[in-house]
Amino acid sequence: MKLYQKYLIRNYLKNFFVIFVALEFFYLGIDLLTTYQKLPESANLQILYTMFESLYAINFVLPLSVIFAMIATTVSMIKSNELVSLRALGVSRQAFTLPIFFSALAIIMIYISLTFTPFSYAREYSVNILQHSQISTNTEGLFLKNDNDYIYFEKLNPIKKEASNIKIYHVKDMDLQYILKAQKGYYQEKNWVLYHVEKIIKPKAETLDGKGLIIQKFSQLETLKDFRPKIIDNIYKGKANLSVLDAMDALKFFNAQGVDTSRLKTIILSQLFIPLFAPLLILIFSSRTPVISRYYNTTLISFVLIFVALATWGLLFLFSKLAMNAVILPEVAIMIPMLSLGIFSLYSHFKE
Repeated sequence: MKLYQKYLIRNYLKNFFVIFVALEFFYLGIDLLTTYQKLPESANLQILYTMFESLYAINFVLPLSVIFAMIATTVSMIKSNELVSLRALGVSRQAFTLPIFFSALAIIMIYISLTFTPFSYAREYSVNILQHSQISTNTEGLFLKNDNDYIYFEKLNPIKKEASNIKIYHVKDMDLQYILKAQKGYYQEKNWVLYHVEKIIKPKAETLDGKGLIIQKFSQLETLKDFRPKIIDNIYKGKANLSVLDAMDALKFFNAQGVDTSRLKTIILSQLFIPLFAPLLILIFSSRTPVISRYYNTTLISFVLIFVALATWGLLFLFSKLAMNAVILPEVAIMIPMLSLGIFSLYSHFKE
């Protein structure tokens, strides 16, 4: 790695961390001021709430910090005449941009990888602490369909992966075959393990003196493969905070049920592709910034670049919300704007 590249990366990362931490504290400060009266009295829960909110804030703060750090680095080098000195030494605009671009891309890829983890549920946990003074809450009265099974959970705890008072109605060719009743159930290794199970089998009513109901009892029974509690809880409540892995599993599951999956597609596409707008904007901004400040108002340039960054982020956020509500197809709402932005950024970067 060349000396000027190390210098650019070090300056960029320094500006990024300063801006990122400042925006994080700003977000947390505003949030705590507005929710102070609702916070639980427990100090432990207050700390957990602050931690989860800070993780949730990363979704908004990090992509903007990536862009603002590029603007701060470039403008400071223009004002100190470092940029024009690099150009005089033979460093092209493209060569100047690439170290910053790849640094930003690496940060965004780390962030995207976090969306595959429980990091995506930080907002849910903080809301639970604020409203119920606990991280996990029970969902009551769920009634869902899975293949030929109609499933009722009286109570479901998606974090502990447990449910109580479970009833499963197995239907084949519009005819009820049997009913499973269980006091407790736990999701273990891709299956629900039911305890204290009663199975009521309905025989075919061919004659009046035929067999009656058959009742079988089991201490333990495995059923409902891949019926993941976190997925069904979030889909039932209409939440958008699914991790990418859970959203993919839910997409596969609900496609088999013939259910509309626009919201799940939006969750996956928005978490995988929308954050990439930040490094793409860096390529565009780099092609629009001057080399020296003598003939340009750098304050005005900074303001315009920040405004464009916020406007772009806002538009992409708007498109994702429209897709979430099935107003626009997810592929159209997210992929077309991102592809257009990618093509324009590459054109801006390679043009002379």
